[in-house]
Amino acid sequence: MTTEAHLREQIALFGRMLYQRGLSFGSTGNISARLDDGWLLTPTNSCLGLLDPARIAKLDDDDNHVAGDKPSKEAFLHRGMYDVRPQARAVVHLHSPNAVAISCLDGLNPDDVLPPITPYPVMKVGPLKLIPYYRPGDAALGDAVRAVAARHKAVLLANHGPVVSGKSLEDAVYTSEEIEEASRLTLMLHDRRVRALTDAEIEDLERTFGPA
Repeated sequence: MTTEAHLREQIALFGRMLYQRGLSFGSTGNISARLDDGWLLTPTNSCLGLLDPARIAKLDDDDNHVAGDKPSKEAFLHRGMYDVRPQARAVVHLHSPNAVAISCLDGLNPDDVLPPITPYPVMKVGPLKLIPYYRPGDAALGDAVRAVAARHKAVLLANHGPVVSGKSLEDAVYTSEEIEEASRLTLMLHDRRVRALTDAEIEDLERTFGPA
C-alpha cells in the first residue's frame, strides 16, 4: 500500500472513531494529512463516520484541488497550521461538545484556555490559545491561526471548536481527544474549588517529557 493510500485509509478509520465517540456529528469536522506532493483533506459536507478513502480530496502544494471530492471549505484552518509548523503532518478540526462548550464561556484566559488540573493537557497539548470569534467560513480565520500556530500545537476557536496539529495523524487525533477530556473535566469541576498544578509541577513535567 502506498503512503497516500495508507493515509486515506487512516483518515477514514480515525474519522469513524471520532464520530462513534461523539466528537463529530452530522457533517461537522475535518481531517487532513500531509503528503510528499501535497496533502489530503476530508471533503466538504462529509460525515467523518462515513468517509470513502478514495473520495478524500487531494490538494497540491499550492492548494489546487487535484483529486477526490471537493475539499472542506475550512481548508484555510489546516493551511494556517501547516504554513508555520513544518513538523506538523496532520491537522484535526472538530466541533467536539465539551471543547465547544468551553469555547463559549466568557472570561477565559486567552493564552491558555484550560487550567492545568491534570498533567496530561500539559504533556500532550501545551498552552491552548483562544482565537477570537469569526463567522464560519471566514478565510481571516486562517490568518488568525497562522499568527499563533508557531507557538501553539493546538488552538481553540471561540464559539466554534479546536484546531489541532500533530507530528502524525495519530498524534493529532489523540491530542484532540485529550482536549475534549480536559474540557469535560473542567466543566465538571466548574463550581468547585480545584487544586491546579503549580508552576513548579508544570516545569517538572516539561523538563521530564519535553514541550507538547
